[in-house]
Amino acid sequence: MARVRAPWFKNALIGWVVRHFDVDMSEAADANPTSYDTFNSFFTRALRADARPLAAGEDAVLCPVDGAVSQAGHIDEQRIFQAKGHDFDLTTLLGGSAQRAAPFRGGRFATLYLSPRDYHRIHIPLAGRLLEMVYIPGRLFSVNAATTSAIPGLFARNERVVAIFETHAGPMAVVMVGAINVGSIETVWAGEITPPRGKDVQTCIYSAAEGLEFERGAEIGRFNIGSTVILAFGADKVDWSAELQPDATVRMGQQIGRVIASP
Repeated sequence: MARVRAPWFKNALIGWVVRHFDVDMSEAADANPTSYDTFNSFFTRALRADARPLAAGEDAVLCPVDGAVSQAGHIDEQRIFQAKGHDFDLTTLLGGSAQRAAPFRGGRFATLYLSPRDYHRIHIPLAGRLLEMVYIPGRLFSVNAATTSAIPGLFARNERVVAIFETHAGPMAVVMVGAINVGSIETVWAGEITPPRGKDVQTCIYSAAEGLEFERGAEIGRFNIGSTVILAFGADKVDWSAELQPDATVRMGQQIGRVIASP
């Protein structure tokens, strides 16, 4: 349905979403809802170049998305807090590799939820080079507040794409978590990752020669329909801003933390 091109259908669907979720089209590069050829192209719309200024300073950790804070804080060795009564396993979240998870044990995490009204492109919080991408098949549970409070280990059970970057704050994980109606996650280096879905974890390692280096704030991916991004850094590498509290509204490009140590 998201890719149907029939004007009568896609215009009605886009119009309903704009009205129902109060989407601010004045921020879009193309503010006319009917000019998008499909609902999906509307949903992954670009913003005006001046709509999301980047916080100054190379040590400022930028918010990668528009959305709301679900949780943020310390990774308790191997456990990441999900909601009252629930947490999930770091190694499982990152695809089952203890070696991949090791740099993030005891570090910092932030879980950011994107609602249907939000801008759905994902940007890199710090300048970095892509080291590894991991696709992990899984469920497509909703990721709203009600389900995160009810379903144990939700984010480590849903389908997801993990991107590991080398930055001047050490390794940084950007986890793009799928959700209900989200069967498609794209990256700028590999295109559409899902679907198809399978049963096996798939890993791609990238060498320095491939030149997958990104300036801070650069677009790295998008959700075709909305979901959640989880950031992770190593121990004593970043401090989160005091404003990064559950339910706080965040915007791509704002400062959500700062680098406190280099590797």
